[in-house]
Amino acid sequence: MTKQYKRKAIIIGAGPAGLTAAYEMVTRTDIQPVIFEMTTDIGGISKTVNYKGNRIDIGGHRFFSKSDRVMKWWMDMMPLQGMGANQQLDISYQGKKTTVEAQQGGPNPEATDHVMLIRNRLSRIFYLRKFFSYPINLSMETIRNLGIVRIIKIGISYSMAQAFPIKHEKSLEDFFINRFGKELYRTFFRDYTEKVWGVKCSEIKPEWGAQRIKGLSITKAIAHALKKSVSGKSKDVAQKNVETSLIEHFMYPKLGPGQMWETAAEKVVAMGGELHMQQCLHKFEFDGKRVVAAHIRNTQTGEITRHEGDFFFSTMPVKDLINSFDLEVPADVKAISNGLGYRDFITVGLLLNKLKIKNQTNIPTHNDVVPDNWIYIQEPDVKVGRLQVFNNWSPYLVQDPDKVWIGMEYFVNEGDEIWNKSEEEMKQFGIDELAKIDIIEKQEVLDAVVIKVPKTYPAYFGSYDDFPKVIDYVKTFENLHLIGRNGMHRYNNQDHSMLTAMMSVDNIIAGVVDKTNIWAVNTEEEYHESK
Repeated sequence: MTKQYKRKAIIIGAGPAGLTAAYEMVTRTDIQPVIFEMTTDIGGISKTVNYKGNRIDIGGHRFFSKSDRVMKWWMDMMPLQGMGANQQLDISYQGKKTTVEAQQGGPNPEATDHVMLIRNRLSRIFYLRKFFSYPINLSMETIRNLGIVRIIKIGISYSMAQAFPIKHEKSLEDFFINRFGKELYRTFFRDYTEKVWGVKCSEIKPEWGAQRIKGLSITKAIAHALKKSVSGKSKDVAQKNVETSLIEHFMYPKLGPGQMWETAAEKVVAMGGELHMQQCLHKFEFDGKRVVAAHIRNTQTGEITRHEGDFFFSTMPVKDLINSFDLEVPADVKAISNGLGYRDFITVGLLLNKLKIKNQTNIPTHNDVVPDNWIYIQEPDVKVGRLQVFNNWSPYLVQDPDKVWIGMEYFVNEGDEIWNKSEEEMKQFGIDELAKIDIIEKQEVLDAVVIKVPKTYPAYFGSYDDFPKVIDYVKTFENLHLIGRNGMHRYNNQDHSMLTAMMSVDNIIAGVVDKTNIWAVNTEEEYHESK
């Protein structure tokens, strides 16, 4: 029997935040969620693209969180694979502690697709045509690759930064120098970060670092390496006392992150929620300080329909949201929202017989493929920023296990030279770049595909300094909830986006109108790094 709902919530966007909010509603409230998604895909930037049986994870999504609530949510949605005695998972939520250890009865990935895998995490930096550990540590390999002179310079500049830190961090450059020293910043952080964002680190606000790497430092990286050398790998999948950048393993849906959100969407619809694809917001209709209806446009026919609701959730880019209001928005708020910047994203998927670079680690892999999930391309003579090896995220992402399936990641601006390349030009551009830095040989490429995703990364420059004025303005509309990465113009991880949705539904259930707690998610170090 279909659940009877007394109220209705209109949700714009079927990504992690929108679908989390919808699932929380159908399982905990009398509110029927009605989701409108402008594309043909479920999962937003956490979707999985299936190209001829080979699956692409857009940007890479490790299922890992310091939040027990999020970890439990994921495992309730998709069960964890059966584990051996060398792995365990400890979580506690609402005063109840659960330990999954030496579990043999969990689903077998060979027998079912509906399962979360436990994957080893390895990311390295490719620089000077060599591999460096990520985060950087003072191993013999690092010393050999950099040379003793540069190592001494790094040590001196780090000591200076600790003795005489920049008191008021005004930029991301200040943030990096305070934690790593000027020499290490110039060697490993400056060029890559500027490749990602397209502007100088001195022009990016330090909040980016505070939200992305928070408590990480050389001291913590070395301490973690020493602890690991003594005790070996952690058995606790949750890894609550480990910095995010230092985690050693993570959970991952067998068929990629989109599988999680497709599963969530199926459950929402099965419980009476609605999901409408290829439908985008045309405008929000207001009555005083309340939204009363969403006018939705069919992206195929252009037809506009009106949908009333009690609550309205937006995960769409803030500038598009503000421009959809049918009332007179204060001029300064509109100017700030229109001045918000974004960084866009291109993935070039390459199917290969083999890589030119070999696995020179002690980690065994199928066909001697390098064991990395991500490879950060630090080389300044190419535009590619990061390389994913999909075989290592999940072997089930690759149709033929004897082939290598990789994703080249480009950080661009919509409309720039790289974005405007034709698909064939972009394929060849990517192949040429990887051959140039000796990662592949051109004759080993079997197939290629190009995927473009706009507004992937909310930027911490442009009018971002004045963004609090926009936040204060939208807070005045009591039944309008901004959640998720683009919805809040905040570089949230997947779990942060989910938490903003969960807490918004918590507030509705509790009758709380003030949304301060939502905007506090992923702003306090204690939440995700230091707790």
